[in-house]
Amino acid sequence: MAPKRQKKATAAQRVRHLLALDAARVMARLEKRQGEVVTLFSRLRDREPLLAMVHSWFGTATFAELATLEPFEQAAAHAFHDLLDELRWYLTYTEDMPLTVQSTLDQLVRRLEEAHRVLVTHIGPPSGRGAPVVDAEVVARAVKREPVGADAPGLARRREKAR
Repeated sequence: MAPKRQKKATAAQRVRHLLALDAARVMARLEKRQGEVVTLFSRLRDREPLLAMVHSWFGTATFAELATLEPFEQAAAHAFHDLLDELRWYLTYTEDMPLTVQSTLDQLVRRLEEAHRVLVTHIGPPSGRGAPVVDAEVVARAVKREPVGADAPGLARRREKAR
């Protein structure tokens, strides 16, 4: 039987994977259907395609399952799903015209993309879809310079040969 600590780590890995998978599916649907659903909303005045696009399994996760994550992972998951809930609320109750819906949807999706990037940085991508993401930023670039003047290695040799 596996030690308790190992079981907890495995449970956390599974929760991370499911959160990452769910978030990736939401983002893929948004990318694929964003323009089309607003056209359907405009023509049919039906909100179902809008709401299906932002459907998530996150609401089915239990507190105990989420407690297996580290606090920074919990915060990233909360930030992503909080924005997703904001988008879902807007799409459910908006009385805006289709052009305004498209504009607001574009703005919220951009914010959601950033929250998704942060989420994946903290919990990693779904298993089998690549290595964990490292969020890095180049601060300064070191440039190797050849020594000049008396310190140049070739300069000393040339002087010896000239004598």
